[in-house]
Amino acid sequence: MRKLLSNDSGAAIIELALIAPIFAMLAIGVIDMSNAYSRKLAIEQGAQRAIEKIMQTTEDNTVEGTLKTEAVCQVNGTDGDGECKDAPITADDVTVDTKLECIAADGTATPNDDPDAMCPEDQEPARYISVTIRDTYSPMFPLRFSGYKPGTGDGDEGGYPITATAGMRTQ
Repeated sequence: MRKLLSNDSGAAIIELALIAPIFAMLAIGVIDMSNAYSRKLAIEQGAQRAIEKIMQTTEDNTVEGTLKTEAVCQVNGTDGDGECKDAPITADDVTVDTKLECIAADGTATPNDDPDAMCPEDQEPARYISVTIRDTYSPMFPLRFSGYKPGTGDGDEGGYPITATAGMRTQ
């Protein structure tokens, strides 16, 4: 009996069997987090590049339309013909907001809900435009206890919401 208790052959296999699931979960978590972070960076870059195009509108399209098109093109990429791909995001996932602030002589800013309004004569206008892109990241190995919401199958993919916003002052 003493010889059986002192025999440690196979101990490494048992230790590996106990530790391997933890290492596997850790590796899967790192892969999913890096994929999610990559997706977040892609939509942030798309929003920033869309804002850069603010002065490149044409008579055929509005500023809002140009920004939405550019954001979708930047996030989705282009096909072999140079045309924008239509997935994973669409123009419905992109929001363009304009804001107006009237700045008084003492430096106080008064926000105005109507971006087309005019400031009083004694106040300086400050107009801003922002692009917000919303997307959903679906992990390769979803963990139900981590806040993941599975899709319903009715056009709702489920997943983790990702949002990126870029903006600039235009006046």
